[in-house]
Amino acid sequence: MLEHLTTEARNPASEHLDSLTPLELVRLINEEDAKCTAAVADQAEQIAKSIEVIAHRLSHGGRLIYIGAGTSGRLGLLDAAECPPTFRSDPSQVVGIIAGGHSAMFKAVEGAEDSQTLAEQDLRNINLSSDDVLVGIATSGRTPYVLGGLDYARSVGAYTIGLACNRDSLLRTRADVSIIPVVGPEVLSGSTRMKAGTATKMVLNMLTTGAMVLLGKTYGNLMVDLNASNSKLLERAKRIVCTLTELAPEQAASLLETCNGEVKTAITSYRLGVTPDEARVILHATNGHLRAALESMGRLAGRSSNGRAANNGHSSNGNH
Repeated sequence: MLEHLTTEARNPASEHLDSLTPLELVRLINEEDAKCTAAVADQAEQIAKSIEVIAHRLSHGGRLIYIGAGTSGRLGLLDAAECPPTFRSDPSQVVGIIAGGHSAMFKAVEGAEDSQTLAEQDLRNINLSSDDVLVGIATSGRTPYVLGGLDYARSVGAYTIGLACNRDSLLRTRADVSIIPVVGPEVLSGSTRMKAGTATKMVLNMLTTGAMVLLGKTYGNLMVDLNASNSKLLERAKRIVCTLTELAPEQAASLLETCNGEVKTAITSYRLGVTPDEARVILHATNGHLRAALESMGRLAGRSSNGRAANNGHSSNGNH
């Protein structure tokens, strides 16, 4: 059955792989990797639909859950792990599950991907519900563990997204939306950690980044909801506050400290001239959207200013 998968086929461009110089190897791999961008672009509409659903579910208390085996599972775990520091999201909001458990992140657990029932057990353990979105990641589109997970997710009413790199895959029949970037045969036949892995990572980046943007986690292209958990992120937070307030670095650092390291709170507090607690209330009213918070208060201030101007004009006319 594997022989029918494009990701398992031999790549004509690399049939003499072991005869190439290091520079030729690099150029060949780079040329093949360039095909990932077009393959992902071909799935733009499916990815966009997925982002909309994910953002909606997350905004109503649901979760985004990745499930996969091997490289696919590891990429899901990686994307999930990067959300809290990048978007200050709750660690339980985006979850990664890999066949064989977390130890499989570092060492392959033989046979785990062949079990459909194991996926159901893993999803029961995290109380998968109809509020959640499950993304089943399987390059081949036929991994039993992932198919079992998608089947169980649909049985409980969760929204299902299938991500594979082979066009005619069983996964299509198990998901509400299928994202299938077809990258073609790998440079090293069957090594799907290469192009397939790259395309998968690109899609996962889009899913979480897109959903978090819709949830108000950014201002323009600035990471205003980051969790400043180390010196690099603290410096980034300070730089963002400087950019959006025009404060000096030391002033931005002091403001951030006053606001418990919350970038959006610091910016709102300074720009609107309110206390950190008042800034939090304003942000809560706009569901955490910084631009909406700043613009809505700006409109209110504008109306107040216009009202004063009108009153002043009326008084002036009365004096004539």
